Amino acid sequence: MPQAQPVIPGSTAFCLYEVPQDENGKRRWINLGIVQYVEASAREVKVVYGAGAFGAGHEARIPVSSMEEAQNVLEKLRRVAAACR
Repeated sequence: MPQAQPVIPGSTAFCLYEVPQDENGKRRWINLGIVQYVEASAREVKVVYGAGAFGAGHEARIPVSSMEEAQNVLEKLRRVAAACR
């Protein structure tokens, strides 16, 4: 799980949320303005974003250890998105 990031007011067109590093250790952010949907389970929160023509979407998976932790991730997503309005 990435370290806590500050919620900085911004724009819905460019609303960044940090997700876990990739397998090469690169830090990654997704733009919440292009999220299509979010799925939550006791094992992960999956954020599907950038879906365009011909199934060009992507997904970010955030591992969690419980549904309570998944709910905390969802709440953080909501807070960051609200700050971008």
